[in-house]
This record gives sequence, C-alpha cells and structure tokens, in this order.
Amino acid sequence: MMKSVLLIGLGRFGRHIAMKLDELHHEVMAVDREEKRVNEVLPYVTNAQIGDSTDSEFLRSLGVRNYDFCIVAIGDDFQSSLETTSLLKELGAQMVISRAARDVHAKFLLRNGADEVVYPEKQLAVWTAVRYSADHILDYVQLDDTHAIFEILIPENWIGKTIGQLDIRNRHNINIMGNRKDIQKCFHI
Repeated sequence: MMKSVLLIGLGRFGRHIAMKLDELHHEVMAVDREEKRVNEVLPYVTNAQIGDSTDSEFLRSLGVRNYDFCIVAIGDDFQSSLETTSLLKELGAQMVISRAARDVHAKFLLRNGADEVVYPEKQLAVWTAVRYSADHILDYVQLDDTHAIFEILIPENWIGKTIGQLDIRNRHNINIMGNRKDIQKCFHI
C-alpha cells in the first residue's frame, strides 16, 4: 500500500531513506535547508521544498497532518531535530520517527513528540558486530531482547539430514522458519 511520507533532513541518511522509499513506490515530500541536498534527491521524491523545519509556519504550510508518517532524519543539529520533532507533533502529525545520534538524544526525542526513534549508527554497529563475529551468520534481525531471526550457513554435519532427524528445536532451542534453495547450505533460522 502506497504511503505518503514527509522526510525532513537530506544528508546521507535522509538521502538513502528517500531512495528506498522511492524504490518501494511511496510518495515522499523531502525537506532540507540546503538547496544542494534537495536537488540531489529530486529524482527519488514526489515533491521537495527548501526550508527551515524549525519554522512552525513553514511546517504548517506542508500540511503535516496529511502524511502517513514523518521522518526527522536531521543528524548534524540535535537542537533542530528536537524542535522539528516537537513542532510536527504539535501540528498534528500522525506518526513521527526521529533520528538519534546518542542515547540521551533518543530520550529527549521520545519525551518531545517522537513516536519512535531510530539510531542508525548504533543499530548498524550492533548488526555489524553480530554479523561478522560469527563465521556462519549471513544476516539477522533482532526482534526483542530475547528473540532474533538469523540467516545462517548450515553446519556440515547437518547436510543430508532432515530437520526431524536433527531434532533442532529440542537440541538447540531454535525454530527453522524456512530455507532457501537458491543458496546451498543455508537455512533461515
């Protein structure tokens, strides 16, 4: 289902979000103070504005209530990120997702209107540490503190045996969710 998104902040993180949202066929209104950044994302967005997101009249003119969600991707100016997040909520934004660079930023953003906070550097650092510290992990998604989905290479001694023969659930306390036939020796666990 196509969604309408207000994306504020078009640095590296915001630009990558714009590109992915375009790939997913969503309507995106992109905003940044810098004309150069706005021009760089024009091929990926439905609309774009150059403006100051800490100016309530400018934000009001964007019709923030009409977007399914708003992303505050400002990473280099925490004060602007915090003000923008708070203004979006005050103006009736349905859902505000804000970027944090530090733990204390996340706390302030949540207290001042953010419905959710993303912490790209921290989240990617954790993913990188888990992914590359084990030889058999290809990818993973952390669901909560005690659950994750891992894509792994299957151990050599599992090859040629059925899941029932291996008794994976009882012996290893894991559930197999699927397997990929396009990659040999790979289970999704």
